[in-house]
Amino acid sequence: MITENQILDSMRHIIDPDLGQDIVSLGFIKNLTIDGGKVSFAIELTTPACPVKEQFKRAAHDAVSKVPGITDIEITMTAQVRAQSASTSTGLTGNIKNVIAIASGKGGVGKSTVAANLACALAEMGASVGLLDADIYGPSVPTLLGITAPKLTVREDKKVLPLETYNLKIMSMGFLLDDNSPVIWRGPMVHGILQQFLGQVVWGDLDYLLIDLPPGTGDAQLTITQSANLSGAVIVTTPQAMAIGIAQKGLKMFGQVNVPILGMVENMSHFSCPHCHERSEIFRHGGTERACEQLNVPFLGEVPMEGAISVQGDEGVPIVMSDPGSKAATAFFQIAGSIAAKLSTQAMQKPQTAAEGLSLDWK
Repeated sequence: MITENQILDSMRHIIDPDLGQDIVSLGFIKNLTIDGGKVSFAIELTTPACPVKEQFKRAAHDAVSKVPGITDIEITMTAQVRAQSASTSTGLTGNIKNVIAIASGKGGVGKSTVAANLACALAEMGASVGLLDADIYGPSVPTLLGITAPKLTVREDKKVLPLETYNLKIMSMGFLLDDNSPVIWRGPMVHGILQQFLGQVVWGDLDYLLIDLPPGTGDAQLTITQSANLSGAVIVTTPQAMAIGIAQKGLKMFGQVNVPILGMVENMSHFSCPHCHERSEIFRHGGTERACEQLNVPFLGEVPMEGAISVQGDEGVPIVMSDPGSKAATAFFQIAGSIAAKLSTQAMQKPQTAAEGLSLDWK
């Protein structure tokens, strides 16, 4: 007779590479049932974006199949994202488990493109995801995601519902402006609208809320770090020394306010000719990885330059949606998985904290 202990013991050698423990000790095995020679169970991961999901499934199947008497194995892969952010006490409206800042030291490095594609990648991998465009002066998320003529729904309690596309919940200053209208605001007004985005948007249940910050280290960044319980920050840069040097200022800012650095992304890392496939390192190459080694910061990966990224961005279709098999999309999926894995590791170790909630009236 096959026992539950036999099944569990057969999988104790399968180690989660990020958590450093076996999947049985971590409690990943759920709903184990044995019916004669038929065995079924679920492997509940800490994120649907787990980069080793399929490896776990194959390893578990191979391990259990070696138990004498097994004739049939059914494995279901599920996920329960661990919460790091105490969203109910930060002013965020909804149950938001992880809040991630996507930042850059300077403009022009493709931060918003990276943020939009990472959000879509996480959603494609099965997570519930929101994207907050916190670049008040130059919101680009509506264009990148193809949202035209947006119309927000405001409830009687003055809470507003985010717009939805590509399985993302989205809020942007661009939804509140007429086309080409400039935002000419001083710091306190920027502070106020960001608090409103955090406190009066009904985000609902989210595994991840990505916040696309404006470049630099000014009022908007300070407001977000003080008003949202950030789970971590991702720094986007390009390979040249000047961009990396400025990106380090943003990295140090997050360090000063005790926000964990999840890692750095090197965007526009290189260009491969679509005709001859020769690789050209237009902005040099590898500078971000070297900086990460010097600063003891994780290097999340590099995204190559592809013409389709720009074309699809202008058309409102992120590359991970339009061409998921491309090199750039593959890089975004890999980086998204790495971010999710780092957040899962942090959530197993870090207690929840609180920040003060705020609210404003909508016009």
